[in-house]
Amino acid sequence: MSGDNTRLGLDGLAWYKSSYSAGNGGECVEVAVRPTRVHVRDSKDTTRTALAVQPTAWAAFIEFAAL
Repeated sequence: MSGDNTRLGLDGLAWYKSSYSAGNGGECVEVAVRPTRVHVRDSKDTTRTALAVQPTAWAAFIEFAAL
């Protein structure tokens, strides 16, 4: 996760935008990592509630998505 794509949210979380985000209004996500939860939200509508999952579930998702 690059510091160039980091933004501190009003929720106090450091949100990282996907490196695949081109800024052209496509489908992008932001992730905020905490010790016990990984928060995921739509980067185009940051006012919506974020999804929160356990780090092990997020790691399994990332591993699956990389296939």
